[in-house]
Amino acid sequence: MYPTSRPLVDDELESRARRRAGARMGWYVHALVFLAVNTALAFLSFSSGRHWAIYPALGWGLGLLMHGVGVWIALGGGGLHDRLVAQERERLTRDRNGL
Repeated sequence: MYPTSRPLVDDELESRARRRAGARMGWYVHALVFLAVNTALAFLSFSSGRHWAIYPALGWGLGLLMHGVGVWIALGGGGLHDRLVAQERERLTRDRNGL
């Protein structure tokens, strides 16, 4: 997946696995904040009798989608941070060993 001229050492493998898992966790945080803020905005807009909350939700939703494409399609998979680190470590170890 990552063409290199030399095999990855364990520190590089760990660093790359943590960076990739961190990218996925960043998307989870982004999605959680999106849900919390847009739920509050929807409550405010509907309680006032207007339905303006759809506009920030659509705009931000597009940003969340693009963030997700960048993280999930480029890196593949999903899970929580520790599980992600383990998965990336295993994947990178396989790549390093040519399996």
